[in-house]
Amino acid sequence: MAATIDLNAIQAEPNPRPWWAHLYVQVLGAILAGVLLGHYWPSVATEFKPLGDGFIKLVKMIIAPVIFLTVATGIASIGGETKALGRVVGKTFAYFLFFSTLALIVGLVVANVIQPGAGMNIDPATLDAGAVAQYEAKAHEATLTAFLLEIIPTTFVSALTEGSILQALFAAILFGLALSHAGEPGQQVLGLLEKVSVVFFGLVGMLMKFAPIGAFGAMAFTIGRYGVESLANLGLLIATFYLTSLFFVIVVLGAVARLCGFSIFSLIAYLKAELLLVLGTSSSEAALPSLIQKLEQAGCAKPIVGLVVPTGYSFNLDGTNIYMTLAALFIAQAVGVDLSLGDQIALLLVAMVSSKGAAGVTGAGFITLAATLSIVPSVPVAGLALILGIDRFMSECRALTNFIGNALAAIVVAGWEKALDRDALHRALGGEPAPLAAQPIETDAD
Repeated sequence: MAATIDLNAIQAEPNPRPWWAHLYVQVLGAILAGVLLGHYWPSVATEFKPLGDGFIKLVKMIIAPVIFLTVATGIASIGGETKALGRVVGKTFAYFLFFSTLALIVGLVVANVIQPGAGMNIDPATLDAGAVAQYEAKAHEATLTAFLLEIIPTTFVSALTEGSILQALFAAILFGLALSHAGEPGQQVLGLLEKVSVVFFGLVGMLMKFAPIGAFGAMAFTIGRYGVESLANLGLLIATFYLTSLFFVIVVLGAVARLCGFSIFSLIAYLKAELLLVLGTSSSEAALPSLIQKLEQAGCAKPIVGLVVPTGYSFNLDGTNIYMTLAALFIAQAVGVDLSLGDQIALLLVAMVSSKGAAGVTGAGFITLAATLSIVPSVPVAGLALILGIDRFMSECRALTNFIGNALAAIVVAGWEKALDRDALHRALGGEPAPLAAQPIETDAD
């Protein structure tokens, strides 16, 4: 009788890799090297910008196919349970709306307590309105109606070629539903797509090996172009934003994680390589494919991950929302505009809409702030020129907070839907290797 091989037992005792071979160590080293090069040789460092841009383009190249394959196969595998799908979508958007609004309120409260712009006494007439004209123009284009219409792709294929996360998600949902109702031919196509998914996630692993190079190029350019000294000019605003975001992650999201039975610090440790990549590139999209893969390994059902994570990249931007209200009040304080409680509530309501209308746009944090200020006339849009020079450093914190918030959201919604393998979650967060052949997780269709 032929001997059987226990693949899981083999994986449980892997050959230990040297410390320098871990991706997070390599990315961290690359970030430090980029900072040093940018600080001491800024003219040389700025020439490395193509490395960061090239890596982000490589990742964006596979984002749409990864989302399409994950969502389409996930929906098809639950057997066309449209009721279950609708329930997941409803819970997901309820979660997004609550925490996005809470993030806006937190930013508003902190700005009133700390008042980082008080005492600057800047004359709005002296501000360079031309410097922010391009952002203001994009903000006017990014209305909620235009955003909703933009979700619908021009063609089915263009949803996978134009780089829009929501278009790829929209096409994948429709295709997955059609696949689940196609009977035997649908099952054959589903099997093919699952095999293609394996290939694409193998490609993700290949591209992630270039992450240190991308992080080095992006960080070297940022420090070389803007300089560490630029942080000192608006240090109180930057420190306030970083500390507020840290508070939101550790206290607010930490409480949610604790209610779900795990520590937010263990989740951060589990995603450390991805978080360092986000820090190095200032782009949460750079780690999107890897996040989907890791959440599935941590026991979240594929349909949940496929729906929550891509949608969260446009609708669950906790870091961006904190930044919007905090920066808006900073500008008002800096130019001496006293906003009443009614004005601040109006600002909050406008921000709730504009943060969705310009979602998914490059530089969305700055554009959504411009959209908000353009609708609230008491705060001059030209005030954006005050923070334009430091926005690159702010974007890193926005991206990190958004990334952690979306990872947690997927776990929470999976738990609500009884589509979370808690044993796999605790293994992953505890640093144990995942089994080679994970069992499929069924969603609760009752």
